[in-house]
Amino acid sequence: MPYRRTERVEARLADNRERILRAARQLIADGGFREAQVVATATAANVATGTIYRYFPSKADLFAEVLRMICQRELDVVSAIATSGGPASERLAAAVRAFTSRALRAGRLAYAIIVEPVDPEVDAVRLEYRRAQWRVFESIIADGVASEEFRPQNVQASAACLVGAFLEGLVGPLTVDAVADDEADRNAIDAIVDFALRAVLRKGDD
Repeated sequence: MPYRRTERVEARLADNRERILRAARQLIADGGFREAQVVATATAANVATGTIYRYFPSKADLFAEVLRMICQRELDVVSAIATSGGPASERLAAAVRAFTSRALRAGRLAYAIIVEPVDPEVDAVRLEYRRAQWRVFESIIADGVASEEFRPQNVQASAACLVGAFLEGLVGPLTVDAVADDEADRNAIDAIVDFALRAVLRKGDD
């Protein structure tokens, strides 16, 4: 008779996995991916090093799952805004503002997720979710073009350029040596939102 895990065992395994992911996320938030070594993650999660490899075959697999978890949360936020109804320009501004403000609040973690060099397996997840972000903004821009709020344009190209631009606009404020400055952060967010709208609005409407 094949072995079947009990509910108690399943719960313990799920708890271990969750603790490992939380520990790795915190280490990345504190010092980037380079600080989230397997031994350090195991210590922070209060598990044996070998236990991590039961859930994640490699460090890259662990990092990819952490990245997937964080990016999905951010994607859910902008997706909810994109489908909330109302003028496309308002949804575009709100989505860009939400993403950029959350990134600036996350600080070192956001820098790691957006910029820090990573293994190819991890970078593939980063690109996967960047494409998902493109599709969200593509839907908003398409709505704006259809309602004539936005000028006619190549919607796919505009969405990709827009996401790339506001991610790049966050690099400076998110650098490790950047001094925390709430006013500077607000100004950066306003500038990125303004740029996003100017990129798609009809001439004379900006």
